Amino acid sequence: MLYAVLCYNSEETVFSWTKEQDAKVMADLAQVQQRWTHKLGPTARLMPTSAATTLRKGDTPLVIDGPFAETKEQLLGFYLINGEDLEDVLTFCRELGAVNPGGAYEIRPLHFFNNGVLPAEAVAAPDRVSERA
Repeated sequence: MLYAVLCYNSEETVFSWTKEQDAKVMADLAQVQQRWTHKLGPTARLMPTSAATTLRKGDTPLVIDGPFAETKEQLLGFYLINGEDLEDVLTFCRELGAVNPGGAYEIRPLHFFNNGVLPAEAVAAPDRVSERA
């Protein structure tokens, strides 16, 4: 079954890491991901909530800057993983958690309604996540 692993952490903490600290965490996560390549789909690291735009639904939709809700932890990224079962995905999350300080992983089974197609330039990774000006 396909699962989404949603990665939550304190944005204030994560985006205050030095370039070296961030590179170390990302390198450690890459080692875990390498062990799971046979089950992993796309992964994504989200830009900070200051780069977010929210469309609030209603009779008159409202477009606002920023995240949907104010929380202590923010959604910072996600993994797609083809897990045998929940326990398999929990094992993956435990390995990630061992090298990634703080935060939480939320696991949700997925049901696809559109697989989509993205051009290569849409999925190119930036050197470092930066905030919108």
